Amino acid sequence: MSELLMVGASGLAREVMASVRSGSDLDILGLLDDDPAKEAAEIDGAHVLGPVTAVTRFPLARVVLCVGAGMGRERLARRLAGLGLGHDRYATIIDSSARVPEGCHVGAGSILLAHVTLTAAVRVGRHVVVMPHVTLTHEDDVDDFVTLAAGVSLGGGVRVGRCAYLGMNSSVRQQVVVGDNAVVGMGAAVLDDVPRGEVWAGVPARQLSVSGPGSSGSIGREAS
Repeated sequence: MSELLMVGASGLAREVMASVRSGSDLDILGLLDDDPAKEAAEIDGAHVLGPVTAVTRFPLARVVLCVGAGMGRERLARRLAGLGLGHDRYATIIDSSARVPEGCHVGAGSILLAHVTLTAAVRVGRHVVVMPHVTLTHEDDVDDFVTLAAGVSLGGGVRVGRCAYLGMNSSVRQQVVVGDNAVVGMGAAVLDDVPRGEVWAGVPARQLSVSGPGSSGSIGREAS
């Protein structure tokens, strides 16, 4: 059984632990976090073992990034690459209740929580976080570091760009493109392409603002 290190002592880490404990071949080793206030803390029975750089002390452990914001996960992945971590060190977390048929692909380091459904020929990139009850239908393509909040539904052939964030219970019509770093608000119905870096919300969804690098947008992108 492989040991699992979670980077980021967050709410997402707690959800990952719950999925792992519900049925997985991984054994939770602990968490890493740079926040001094969390040093040696215990979260749901797992201990914070040190800062992020302590990953080098555990060369055989698998790793998963438990930071809610996609751009935060991207920065962490670059930092860990500088410490020598390759893609082969990352665990892919798929809850026992998730449906991932043959012909679908889920990249290294991605997290699929409870009751996620992939239908056919779906591609999920690396370090993607898919929250509970998300539905990805035929030929959807979700790029690296995307976050799909609970209840998101994508029609067939949707493309979601790198580091995009789709809010809770939002839906995207078939063949639509959501650009890199875009933010879609909770409950939005996206009928048209969302350009890179824009914030859209409403039914039907319309542009609210532009979300640049480092911006959290205005629609509840969470860092937990």
